[in-house]
Amino acid sequence: MEAVVNVVLPVFAIVLAGFACGRMRLLGKGGSEALNGFVYFAALPALFFGSLAKVELSQIFNWPYLIAFLLGMLATAVAALIIGRLVFRTRGPALAVQNMGALFSNTGYMGIPLAITAFGREAALPAILATIVNGALIMGLYILWIEAQRSTASHHLHVARDAFAGVFRSPLVLSAIAGILASAFAFDVPAPLLTFCDIMGAAAPPAALFAMGLFMVGKSFKGDLVEVSAMSALKLILHPLATFAIVLWLIPIEPAWRDVLLLMAALPTGSLVFVLASQHDTYVRRATGIILGSTLASVVTLSWLLDYLGV
Repeated sequence: MEAVVNVVLPVFAIVLAGFACGRMRLLGKGGSEALNGFVYFAALPALFFGSLAKVELSQIFNWPYLIAFLLGMLATAVAALIIGRLVFRTRGPALAVQNMGALFSNTGYMGIPLAITAFGREAALPAILATIVNGALIMGLYILWIEAQRSTASHHLHVARDAFAGVFRSPLVLSAIAGILASAFAFDVPAPLLTFCDIMGAAAPPAALFAMGLFMVGKSFKGDLVEVSAMSALKLILHPLATFAIVLWLIPIEPAWRDVLLLMAALPTGSLVFVLASQHDTYVRRATGIILGSTLASVVTLSWLLDYLGV
């Protein structure tokens, strides 16, 4: 439990720092929106490009690991979609963010350091791979979903056109594509540019968490407890169980990668869900609740998982 607490406590400390600054009105009005804009338009694109440009494509395409990772998320997405529509009557872009909150793991800020702590340096690659898939693929798919829901066109083809146009206007998608192309063509990215991406990208996770704290000032989450608890349970219980069933019965994976995969699935919801919700001004309060609730509860669930894995 100590390893988990050592990763989780800084997450809450950064959120608390943002909340405290908001309560004391140190950053003025609109601080959360400005900081979230910095994350979305500057820090995350730098992180995505720098991370992808430095990874060889041969390292990215570990197909058994990737397929199992995606199938676990797909199973959780289907369950979250059914519960979201039938139980909580969620519709439109809010449904997309709600669904993302049930399966989008905090692989970067929590997953990578926790995997290395638990399994050693060799666990870094599969954890980084999960982070790349989340940033380059899953984020793009949810942006596509949101843009399709926001389209005012009446014809399906026009809706698809608007959705794809929205995706390819996203700095997150464009930076991921640029990074993949740089890797595919073995482009020698200048060292100063990589350093810039490292420095700027390192600011993304803490800035997003700090913005969450600012957003929380004056907000009440009492009416969201049932929904937040349900989505957090899907993330912390159903997602890892579905992934475990997949690697147990469908897609065997070498033990070292399998253990990291299960850890990635069992992580709490990542702060990028808040970033996406804020950028599209939908489901922001409940997304914040899911991130904080799942992170707090993960101290117990992750400790149990690591104990089960013999760490």
